[in-house]
Amino acid sequence: MATNKLDSTKRFEPAFDLSMSTVSNRRMNMQRMQNVLLIWLDNNINDNNADYNNTIKQLKQVVNNVNIFTDGEQCIEFIRTITNNKICMIVSSSLGQIIVPCVHDMSQVDSIFIFSNNQESHKQWVKEWPKIKGVFTNITSICEALKQTTHQCEQNAISISFVASNKKLDQLDPSFMYTQILKEILLTINFEDKHFKEFITYCREAFVENEYDLQNIERLEGDYHDHIPIWWYTYQCFLYSMLNQASRLVDVDILVRMEQFDSEQSGTKFTVYRGQSLSKEDFTEMTKTKGGLLSFNNFLSTSRNRDVSLLFAPQAATNPDRIGILFIISINPTDSTTPFASVADVSYFHIEDEVLFSMHTIFRIGDIQPMDENNALYQVNLTMTNDNDQYLRTLTDQIRKETFPDEEGWYRLGLLLIKMGQFTKAQEIYTVLLHQTTNESDKAPIFYQLGSIKYNQGEYQDALSSLHEALIIRQQLLPSNHPDLGDSYNRIGSVYRSMNDYPTALINYEKALVIRQQSHPSNHPDLGATYNNIANAYSDMGNYPTALTNYEKALEIRQQSLPSNHPDLAQSYNNMGLVYAKMVDYPTALSYYEKALEIRQQSLPSNHPDLGDSYNNIANAYSDMGDYPTALTNYEKSLEIRQQSLPSNHPDLENSHTNMGSVYYNMGDYPTALSYYEKVLAIRQQSLPSNHSDLAQSYNNMGLVHVNTGDYTKALSYYEKALAIRQQSFPSNHPNLENSHNNMGFVYYNMGDYPTALSYYERVLAIRQQSLPPNHPDLDASYNNMGLVYSKMVDYPTALSYYEKALEIRQQSLPSNHPDLENSHNNMVLAIRQQSLPSNHSDLAQSYNNMGLVYYNMGDYTKALSFHEKALEIRQESLSLNHPDLAQSYNNMGLVHENMGDYTKALFYYEKALEVRQQSLPSNHSDLAQSYNNMGLVYYNMGDYTKALSFHEKALEIRQESLSLNHPDLGDSYNNIANVYDSMGDYPKALLSHEKALAIRQQSLPSNHPDLGASYNNIGVVYENMGDYPKALSFLEKALVIQQQSLPSNHPHLGASYDSIGIIYRDMGDYPKALSFHEKALEIRQESLPSNHPHLGASYNSIGIVYRNMGDYPKAVSFHEKALEIQQQSLPSNHPDLGASYDNMGIVFRNMSNYPKALSFHQKALEIRQQSLSFNHPDLAHTYNNMGLVYDSTGDYPRALSFYERAVQIGKKSLSTNHPEYQKWRENLERIKKKL
Repeated sequence: MATNKLDSTKRFEPAFDLSMSTVSNRRMNMQRMQNVLLIWLDNNINDNNADYNNTIKQLKQVVNNVNIFTDGEQCIEFIRTITNNKICMIVSSSLGQIIVPCVHDMSQVDSIFIFSNNQESHKQWVKEWPKIKGVFTNITSICEALKQTTHQCEQNAISISFVASNKKLDQLDPSFMYTQILKEILLTINFEDKHFKEFITYCREAFVENEYDLQNIERLEGDYHDHIPIWWYTYQCFLYSMLNQASRLVDVDILVRMEQFDSEQSGTKFTVYRGQSLSKEDFTEMTKTKGGLLSFNNFLSTSRNRDVSLLFAPQAATNPDRIGILFIISINPTDSTTPFASVADVSYFHIEDEVLFSMHTIFRIGDIQPMDENNALYQVNLTMTNDNDQYLRTLTDQIRKETFPDEEGWYRLGLLLIKMGQFTKAQEIYTVLLHQTTNESDKAPIFYQLGSIKYNQGEYQDALSSLHEALIIRQQLLPSNHPDLGDSYNRIGSVYRSMNDYPTALINYEKALVIRQQSHPSNHPDLGATYNNIANAYSDMGNYPTALTNYEKALEIRQQSLPSNHPDLAQSYNNMGLVYAKMVDYPTALSYYEKALEIRQQSLPSNHPDLGDSYNNIANAYSDMGDYPTALTNYEKSLEIRQQSLPSNHPDLENSHTNMGSVYYNMGDYPTALSYYEKVLAIRQQSLPSNHSDLAQSYNNMGLVHVNTGDYTKALSYYEKALAIRQQSFPSNHPNLENSHNNMGFVYYNMGDYPTALSYYERVLAIRQQSLPPNHPDLDASYNNMGLVYSKMVDYPTALSYYEKALEIRQQSLPSNHPDLENSHNNMVLAIRQQSLPSNHSDLAQSYNNMGLVYYNMGDYTKALSFHEKALEIRQESLSLNHPDLAQSYNNMGLVHENMGDYTKALFYYEKALEVRQQSLPSNHSDLAQSYNNMGLVYYNMGDYTKALSFHEKALEIRQESLSLNHPDLGDSYNNIANVYDSMGDYPKALLSHEKALAIRQQSLPSNHPDLGASYNNIGVVYENMGDYPKALSFLEKALVIQQQSLPSNHPHLGASYDSIGIIYRDMGDYPKALSFHEKALEIRQESLPSNHPHLGASYNSIGIVYRNMGDYPKAVSFHEKALEIQQQSLPSNHPDLGASYDNMGIVFRNMSNYPKALSFHQKALEIRQQSLSFNHPDLAHTYNNMGLVYDSTGDYPRALSFYERAVQIGKKSLSTNHPEYQKWRENLERIKKKL
């Protein structure tokens, strides 16, 4: 591009020496040198044995890369890591039948050789596995067979591109374009003897452990001038496979060093055959492409001798995964634009009558005919063509322009390498050029390119240093509006942007824009680049509308001035996607990312870092949309590309590992997330100083995982490490410092230490107010967090004021496309009239959700429901059906309906939440536990205790697996299980679970936390049911003190505490006190609950019982009737609470001597309790006792005896012998016995 433009000073060709690299950088992975690698698996190998060493030497004469294994599992794991090579395996007889079934169908495995002293014993079973080449008794015979196989693999290794005739003409592999330009550049370089010596040194280092190839290198060095390069290329040594593998992988490092073996291969023109195999997938694609085009993406060896070529095709067909092909190639030299030559007279193999074609020769596909009955061998007619991909040709011409066709040699090569993402090699070239350049004007562009390389490698300080050197020289030598000065300011701006110094970045971009507007036409690509960079800075600063405006200007210019598949257009689409992602419009972001990817796939080599970025961004979008499996697939593609194209310490590689950790984190797979974060941390601890900011990021991520597993102590430890580093490394208002303070606040928030959390959040807010524009989304996040803390501190008005500030920012900072959204919802000032969010914006949904939670915590369920409905409506419009945020909305709707007493609706929403979470989350995710827990609560409130217990136990199981031992959610599970046991009448189990819950909450929550109050309250209720009223009262009073401190005076939970204390005083016979507490409970519930809420029914029931015990039966009946009316409306017909109400009515009518009516109510109670309670539940005993009392009062003593006996029988099983109720039932039984 123009950012690489040089000044007009004439270039010179420097004396170039590539030998400056260190040996450690030169020592190549042998998988790059040859397409085939060999595995020898034998559990009896002795590497100290002389025979072993001789065997290795023989094998390395055939395959340089030999890998020895004695363990089958390790061998299989190694095979799985191989992606760019074919594997031949030698397997010992003892392991053959075990290992072959495991590896045979792996696509990497080409051939298997069984090594055994006994051929006969293996003859039968090996026939079942086509990839087995035979059973061999000695290494010599294996080597002979291996030679044929490896030669065949090299034949088959050339990748092929197909383009159907009905598609765009000739859309071939982008490597075609780059290798053509690379070849064009290399042909302008005058390779000298010193380059040949450099190549020899390079090969010695690569083959240092291979005695055979070292001998060939010695021969090459000594006899090179005795033969022309083609003879050496076809000579049976490392050169053939080395060049072919380098061409296949576009390995520039090897291609540059081997150019002297390539530049002399084009010659006279002539016609031919080629035998090889294709994978079944490639064969199928070729048959579909008949009439279309085919390109061999490498040097192509053919023969005029049909019989010689035909030998290779049937051999290839023995592999069940491949089809044998005999290509019959017709050549009209006058139509061909591709160099080719007959090399029969100069090749090492004279008898093959070889014709060699240059890389990326293109053919038209003709007839495809089977050559045998088994359809394993086909004849394919090809015709050489001069057809070219017009799109690819246009792009090639553009790239050629941008890599300065007027320049020759190493400088232009460096520019192309930068285009290809080969930054390390480009740096090596420019560093040498710099050392050999004395002219200051020539140094400026070299410094500029070195700065650009360092920028792309993530080494920003070094980049700035080189770029400033270039700028100083240019300011001295060039006029103030020279385009090269614009290039310098532009690149310096990009470096500052990457260092998060956005104001300085903008200053430099604006300088570049002024210069380029003066020196270029309005549609010049450099102007597009500047608008793009200005947009980047505004995007980073959170000003998305301005960013989008500038991106659109950049895109418009690029569409006018560049071909439609130019990488800079991809950059524009990619950047617009990033803005839409920040605006939380993930579907639109994804569509832009996919446009960018499509262009990059057409125009860049398959391992270019920009492709890695595209897959990474697509993964981000899927992750944000809650589609974690698809996100993970794309992150893996991105990581694979980055591992191939970037240095091992590049930030983008660590970013990939971090992103994959984040996906597993979002999926609730915290151990796997932690393993990725630990991998990144280990790399950084080894390679970075102890106070490096990237280490802080790693510590931060580790803390994040520990927060979600509930291990707040560990999380705090990691966050403190991150904070300590950032305080040393950054100024006090740096965004990374605010991030640390924010995370510390979050931990303290989760630990229930709200004042400390608030102090950290206030620091964050102060930093953001200083360093960010007033409408930046991060300020919105701060206000939101402050609202959460004030909400927990029960200062709901202040909480709401912060939520409103958060909403106001979202309305200003994100685009508005819905003018009608302007309500003041339920007296909430939402300020959506001037600048508003789109009606389906998910951030708006989150605000509504948060406000709903505030009103829920305040006990205002009607308002809470209103906000949750708004949040749900937006999310249903804007998110995928299985997005976790939808589950959150369903869950919260269920929560409100449950607390409003509408259990049917609550269950409906909880089931929807559970369905979404089961589809989108792993089976042990904590959100699934939440769903099971909530469904358990509904079934508990509906009186279905068996189902309730089942769901609570599922929730507990997940939480025990995924959370730390003292996590508050575990306390919730034990508490809920205890409540179920209490209602089932199993008081010892209830007490045990409540004590577990209390122990966890005492460890993990502050002393005035509402959940501690709930534990004390629930334990008090159990003691009340067990008849230990003093203990019960003690716990209930503790609960009341906490709730009075932490809840508003009209909160429904306070009503529950007053009611429970009233019951204790009633049981202790203090009816005035009991009445006082019940009336307080009723007053709160009337204020805070709907008029038909079951808890109101409970209050009326409690007051009715007190009046009954005080002898005021008319009042008692009145309150019981009110309770019964509410319960009949709001509870299922067999709910235990209805049974209690009927029982209470029966007791009053018995006391009023209306025995028929009393008996009728008791029978209704008995019917419900027999359906809904266990057979030995104490409430059943109550009903039996009450019915006994009625029959006792009517003189029907035998029936009374029967019911008293049932009551005592249940009481003996379910209550302690000193329980007051049990003692009453015993007394009634003894008394009736005396009457009989």
